[in-house]
Amino acid sequence: MRIGLIGAGRIGAMHARLLDAQPDVAEVVVADVDPARAVVVAETLTRGVAAGIETAMDGVDAVAIASSTDTHVEYLIAAAKAGLPTFCEKPIALDLENTRRAIDAIDDAGVSVLMGFQRRYDPAIRAIRDRVVASGSRVPYLVRSQTHDPEPPPIDYVKVSGGIFRDCLIHDIDAVRYVTGQEVVSVRAIGAATGFPEIAAAGDVDSAAALLEMSGGTLAQLSGIRHDPVGYDVRLEVFTPDAAMSAGWGDAAAIVSLEPGAVAPADPFTNFWDRFDAAYKAEIAAFVAMVGGKATPAATHHDAYADLQVAAACDLSLSEGRTVYMSEVS
Repeated sequence: MRIGLIGAGRIGAMHARLLDAQPDVAEVVVADVDPARAVVVAETLTRGVAAGIETAMDGVDAVAIASSTDTHVEYLIAAAKAGLPTFCEKPIALDLENTRRAIDAIDDAGVSVLMGFQRRYDPAIRAIRDRVVASGSRVPYLVRSQTHDPEPPPIDYVKVSGGIFRDCLIHDIDAVRYVTGQEVVSVRAIGAATGFPEIAAAGDVDSAAALLEMSGGTLAQLSGIRHDPVGYDVRLEVFTPDAAMSAGWGDAAAIVSLEPGAVAPADPFTNFWDRFDAAYKAEIAAFVAMVGGKATPAATHHDAYADLQVAAACDLSLSEGRTVYMSEVS
């Protein structure tokens, strides 16, 4: 199969390599707003070719969208009209209205879309999900999910990111929905900008937390910080009547135990590439399988909308200092 890839930046280049490694992919057609960058990425592949943005969807069997967020909606609509199965990095858009516009086009066309919430393909997180599903009616008591970045993103990015909930903690929102199989009923969010005044000046926070009430009765806690001095610390913990489970704990976990005799991590995770290497590989393999009619997406465009709704509710809760119910956000 021939796969069109739109976006040859940092994440696009990674997806290009992963697509190139798939046995069922005969050619990766790389396109970018910067044609020279598309050429550079294509030349690193064994089966890559560069193309212009305007022809990226011509003669391909599917398309992967890894361009800037502000282009996702139009590319998704174009892919839907062309009848192409699509992979799209999160988010579809930073607002619900434009996200809905893309979703309507996708649904009208009836094409399959896999959204880039790669944590659904993380082996440990999938194992937790399987254990929860296997337990049947035994609802989890509590879920804790966190994303602690080693360094804040560039301030120019912060200004257009949509804020910590829509940009960062939306992954945790999606992971909680995924492992519990429940939807969010209400949120209470708080945040602070104590370490980076430039983030506060940009209208965002550098530390955030939220309590989610889930539809099945489970409680969920989210936390996010833009600066973790040890490294990149993403963990998920689930407590059920049968088990206490975690994903992200291990020798590379970016946290130091002060228990007597404990050993500090020698090589903690410092970026999302390393932490989710297996997940990214499994995600692209699942996309190729979806194109071939052998798999269904773990995260769809409707999941992207539900996650964004929760992030928007968290923003509203943060700004107004109160519990927000999902019925208030549409």
